[in-house]
Amino acid sequence: MRQLKPLILLVIVVLAVTLWNRHADTSAPGNGSPDRSGHHETSNAPRSSGTSLPTFLPAEARITLDRIARGGPYEHRQDGVVFGNYEGLLPKQPRGYYHEYTVETPGARTRGTRRIITGGTPPAVWYYTDDHYHSFRRFQADR
Repeated sequence: MRQLKPLILLVIVVLAVTLWNRHADTSAPGNGSPDRSGHHETSNAPRSSGTSLPTFLPAEARITLDRIARGGPYEHRQDGVVFGNYEGLLPKQPRGYYHEYTVETPGARTRGTRRIITGGTPPAVWYYTDDHYHSFRRFQADR
């Protein structure tokens, strides 16, 4: 039993630090934390002429955004297809309004879980998910 006490204490400390870091990442304004409706707020990150993007977007998102701006070519056959919004987390729109695009995950052998969702043609709204549609962060892409 004495040998288990340090291990249990270590597990508790690791969990506490992990939870604290998650809270710090999601409690600052403009970070994409959900509001009461489950939608995520727009980033307040500075932007100008498509060169500055919110810090929550990974570097690979810029490649995806450039491909969207050019109309392709895309790495995956699913890129550009209609996103159904079946989860209902994005504002309700007619079918065909939203489209999805893969944001590459280095080292992943599949498409991974990261996507950019656009709304409108040409895109008028932009969302990012890194957890395969469980949550979204809205952002601006001045392109």
